[in-house]
Amino acid sequence: MSDKGAFDTNVNTLTRFVLEEGRKAKGTGELTTLLNSMCTAIKAISTAVRKAGIANLYGIAGSTNVTGDQVKKLDVLSNDLVVNMIKSSFTSCVLVSEEDEKAIIVEADKRGKYVVCFDPLDGSSNIDCLASIGTIFAIYRKTTEDEPNEKDALQPGRNIVAAGYALYGSATMMVLSTGQGVNCFMLDPAIGEFILVDKDVRIKKKGKIYSLNEGYAKYFDPAVTEYLKKKKFPEDGSEPYGGRYVGSMVADVHRTLVYGGIFLYPANVKSPKGKLRLLYECNPMAFIMEQAGGMATTGSMNVLDIKPDSIHQRVPVVLGSPEDVQEYIAIVQKHASK
Repeated sequence: MSDKGAFDTNVNTLTRFVLEEGRKAKGTGELTTLLNSMCTAIKAISTAVRKAGIANLYGIAGSTNVTGDQVKKLDVLSNDLVVNMIKSSFTSCVLVSEEDEKAIIVEADKRGKYVVCFDPLDGSSNIDCLASIGTIFAIYRKTTEDEPNEKDALQPGRNIVAAGYALYGSATMMVLSTGQGVNCFMLDPAIGEFILVDKDVRIKKKGKIYSLNEGYAKYFDPAVTEYLKKKKFPEDGSEPYGGRYVGSMVADVHRTLVYGGIFLYPANVKSPKGKLRLLYECNPMAFIMEQAGGMATTGSMNVLDIKPDSIHQRVPVVLGSPEDVQEYIAIVQKHASK
């Protein structure tokens, strides 16, 4: 039996990829170390997610997190994993997690120059029904010389150094951008490494899918209602858009990136400021979308241009293929000028 082609002896792993990017950028290696520790946490979360039932890890842990979701045991475990892995990499000074009300200030003897904002287990309400869930993160440099504090995390998304998400779906995938385009890595359980499978991913200019929770239709702004009507009943004779909504941001955004189209979580009467969090949900996803040639808007401004005023700030978000997002913005502007 020939072994030819059976085993790649020159495989491009995420670690190797980031090392090469760092070398090109003449970096210190600190970001590579941080991303490596993030990878380790994601591998561990992936393992926990895969055997959640067996290990008795799901079910409610008996408390709610700061944004009101009921905390699952997997959320708690995932949060601990990410916090501990990042702290032990000596690369960060401030951590902002969806699970913690206040920012975590890293102990003085373990500090580095980066600020990390993350949602350790996004879409965790989907755990019990086995729908896809994920991890989202954004990395910033500390910009001041003073003692690290929560304000160090209140930077606009334009300052992001690297951002990514992991999707725990039919396989575990990590989508990463360090500001030089978007790359996708698949976890190979045989060797425990993320392997580069899609390089320099670009989103379609226009898609055929819209994604939002239409259960809130009663509370939508007129602009959102008009936009949706155009997608379902096109006036130009074109095919209507398909509707897809998982209810897990990572799954919905990843599908939008791969197939094109538009993902919407606009403000509505019940959530006038929007529902998704700026620092660790909207900013990282907006960064990845823009790096892939897409757009991300609140309806009135680019998500990445928002100057945050609190670490758990919520914002409306609409992102995806540029022509689809521009069409949405045009309708919002038309309604705003009435």
